Amino acid sequence: MVSCPARLTVLGNLFLILIYGYLMFLAATFLSNGSELLLEILGPGIVGGLFLPILGALPDAMLILVSGLSGSTETAQSQVSVGMGLLAGSTVLLLTIIWGTCVIVGKCDLEDSVAIDSQDTRGFSFDWHLSRKMTIVKHDCSGVSTDIWTSYAARIMVLSVLPFVIVQLLQVLHSTSARHLAVLIALVISISLLITYCLYQVFQPWIQRRKIAFVKHKHVILGLLQHLKQRALGRLLRDDGEPDKEIIKKLFSTIDENDDNYLSVSELRALIVGIRFEEIDLNHDDAVDKVMKDFDTSRDARVSSEEFVSGICRWLNRAKRSQVTSGDAGPHTMKFLSGFHLETKREHDLLDVRDQSDEIFEGVENAKWISIKASLLLLLGAVIAAAFADPLVDAVDNFSDATSIPAFFISFIFLPLATNSSEAVSAIIFASRDKRRTASLTFSEIYGAVTMNNVLCLSVFLALVYVRGLTWDFSSEVLVILIVCIVMGVFASFRTVFPLWTSLLAILLYPFSLVLVYVLDYVFGWS
Repeated sequence: MVSCPARLTVLGNLFLILIYGYLMFLAATFLSNGSELLLEILGPGIVGGLFLPILGALPDAMLILVSGLSGSTETAQSQVSVGMGLLAGSTVLLLTIIWGTCVIVGKCDLEDSVAIDSQDTRGFSFDWHLSRKMTIVKHDCSGVSTDIWTSYAARIMVLSVLPFVIVQLLQVLHSTSARHLAVLIALVISISLLITYCLYQVFQPWIQRRKIAFVKHKHVILGLLQHLKQRALGRLLRDDGEPDKEIIKKLFSTIDENDDNYLSVSELRALIVGIRFEEIDLNHDDAVDKVMKDFDTSRDARVSSEEFVSGICRWLNRAKRSQVTSGDAGPHTMKFLSGFHLETKREHDLLDVRDQSDEIFEGVENAKWISIKASLLLLLGAVIAAAFADPLVDAVDNFSDATSIPAFFISFIFLPLATNSSEAVSAIIFASRDKRRTASLTFSEIYGAVTMNNVLCLSVFLALVYVRGLTWDFSSEVLVILIVCIVMGVFASFRTVFPLWTSLLAILLYPFSLVLVYVLDYVFGWS
């Protein structure tokens, strides 16, 4: 029977955990709100790619840091399990409960989602995910559809577990100094991944613009070829399937209004204005620029007859490399354009080009006041996190001693709720909007938060273990992180459509993780 002082100790520390946990929740909320304001003013790039992801992981990193700094080596060894519990708990919570809830509330219409036929991997080299045979299908079930950027974020998250794998594999070494060296190697790799990830985030908007421009260029090719096909009554190819240069020259003559054997910018614009580019709001001046850039090899701001014929032949051969649809009546027909259209459509769908206009940065009123407010929120959040991280770790450790509940399980279940609740609520609300772009951003942020946990928070943890000479005995905890990250990461890397049933599988991973750690630690004695 528990004595009265022991009960007071349990209740007192539980009360302190709730109070300090709420303060850490406030710190995370201030940091999140300040980050959003700062991003609204400054946009992506250095701020969005470097500072904001680090600020988002600051509460977790602060708690992990203080868990290994307090007291003697023995005390630090005891309390550092709080940091590992937080690290594992945050990762598992984000990828299971929060991920699954976002799928449930994401009332996205899957009519335009893409179904992958894994039996055919021929064709397009723009991206492995886009090179697979796909068809546009209609789903009657609810779920979430994301864009290709979300798949990229999931793949990066899988790569971010590399330091866990290295430190875990090298722990089989029997020498204490060798294990200490293993922690150092994992620390160096973790810091390198952190720097690489931040650089990727900085340059990611540029990468996105390049790929979106690529897809828009293919829309121009498709639109112009279809338009010329109609004007030539479908006879742009000879019977042997090669481009019919004579027909193309005759088309050139009909477009060359002043008969000077050159197409000017105005003549190209007159041709392109009559083209309706499907599924994309493409500026006609931009389309003219793309045609001129492809055709005008002499760079004299006009297109000669030879340049026009050569350019159309190149475009026809490029379109022919797409998958030919069934029912092709012969090599001289233009049926391959339908295959090229499907290829362009699926790239357009995965990149979600139609929503990119939302990203145009508009001038923000009262930018000075918003920047001051953002800075104050960030400062306040950082100060609160720094001030109350150590008391919270002490309260968890004392509560663990008083109840004989392992500190890992307390921090695994409770602390992530304190440091990730504001982001979780925002993500769920954001995902509930009936729009594909919001779902893509939500899941990308989830994968990004886990990646930052795996590189920033792990770097802090490994640095503590190395500097203070602590023992690495977190085999089961690391295994849980690896299983959840790899399972969810690989799953999200190979698809952009998530029906409702996927949420159940994700949510079930949470209790599975807790049971697995308990069995490995207290049944098989791993740690």
